Amino acid sequence: MLELIKQPWHWAIAGTLIGLLIPILLLLGNIKLGVSSSLKHVCAICIPKNIPFFNYEWKKEIWSLFFVVGIVLGGFIASAFLANPNDIIVSQDTKNALQEFGITNYSELMPVQIFSIENILTLKGLVFFVIGGFLVGFGTRYAGGCTSGHSILGLSTLQLPSLIATCCFMIGGIIVTNLIMPLIFKFL
Repeated sequence: MLELIKQPWHWAIAGTLIGLLIPILLLLGNIKLGVSSSLKHVCAICIPKNIPFFNYEWKKEIWSLFFVVGIVLGGFIASAFLANPNDIIVSQDTKNALQEFGITNYSELMPVQIFSIENILTLKGLVFFVIGGFLVGFGTRYAGGCTSGHSILGLSTLQLPSLIATCCFMIGGIIVTNLIMPLIFKFL
């Protein structure tokens, strides 16, 4: 069984499993999916009740905190016990594009030249970890949810705001990848 789990799976398996999650959530009456709403619940737990935004019954949404803990725990188990760096396959076109940015090490899931402990206190770390993290958090709040909430659940329940948000996610990703990232790497 462990060998079966360790093998790379076809993308259609994950897509089918995610697709089956939506009807289950709808049948259970939970019409929210995503990580960003869980951050609000954590704040509601930790912050005093005198702030109106965090004064609500977060215990009714406790399932979403278990969802996030499951994501983190599953990611840890997969990377610590199931991951094999030899299984990471990067296409030659992607390698050529990343080489222009100085990324040549493909031994980890994320580029070591950017995402390493040594880069945390550098200008590159400030840009990618602090500024990038802030922009992700701000964008999530501004869009009223994250990519999983809008693009998976919102689109499957035919929500117009989720369609708009998903289009904006895609446009933003294309602009950042093709215009902004080359500029960032040019100056770092």
